[in-house]
Amino acid sequence: MKFKAMTAVAALLLSVPAMTLADPDEDSLVINGEIESVTETAAPAHLSDVLDTIYSGWRFREDETQQLQMDDFDNPGMIFADLGLDQWNKVEGEAGKSCASCHGDVEESMKGVRAVYPKWNEAAQEVRTLAMQINDCRETNMKAEPYKYTSNQMTNMEALIAVQSRGMPVDVAIDGPVQATWEAGKEIYYTRYGQLELSCANCHEDNYGNMIRADHLSQGQINGFPTYRLKNAKLNQTHDRFRGCIRDTRGHTFDAGSPEFVALELYVASRGNGLSVEGPSVRN
Repeated sequence: MKFKAMTAVAALLLSVPAMTLADPDEDSLVINGEIESVTETAAPAHLSDVLDTIYSGWRFREDETQQLQMDDFDNPGMIFADLGLDQWNKVEGEAGKSCASCHGDVEESMKGVRAVYPKWNEAAQEVRTLAMQINDCRETNMKAEPYKYTSNQMTNMEALIAVQSRGMPVDVAIDGPVQATWEAGKEIYYTRYGQLELSCANCHEDNYGNMIRADHLSQGQINGFPTYRLKNAKLNQTHDRFRGCIRDTRGHTFDAGSPEFVALELYVASRGNGLSVEGPSVRN
């Protein structure tokens, strides 16, 4: 059985007899001609034993895909950010409030927010993703129904908030009260799942730049989420991508919003510390 599993892994990672390596290109990401983005930087200290440099997934895409993200008029993900703005201003719930009622102008109040999530919430004594915080605001302050974790409404709102931090460096804390959750996420990242016995690291650390089917593997950075995938023509949230990856190993996946995926999101986000927030990005 183990031999069969390893044969399946080889078939998945190799599209030709010899591995085809595609180094990240040297293109520079400047959005709308003014928002300069860091797509390559020194790996954070906690990765120094495995990586020297980290790269945004944007650097592994074809020129045509890269160009879509460089102009908001071409970026299909911006449509959903616009829908998120409608939601931001919509009064919902028994409290008769909108997001704007408490937070005002999204461009001012949400600047820098996406860059630091997931983060510790002192009042709740837990690590919260941005989606968890959005729903807490809806339930506690607006007295409104929460969004489903990976619903279109939630993803729209995440896209809107991400836009306000574009160009800012990801700066996710990994010590203090979040450390235990971060360690749990790290363990998940290096655990092999499914019939193919693959971990996140097998693809995104050991084989980035190599071919997987007809595409090149990136480092699996999430600084660009939510991301518009040309493959399914919609905006995708981080936990959707996590589920898809585990399913690709032919394994049983965790649920979106589960403690396991919250921990994994914290760890994976921290692997991109120093890269710029790009969401909504465009990927294959």
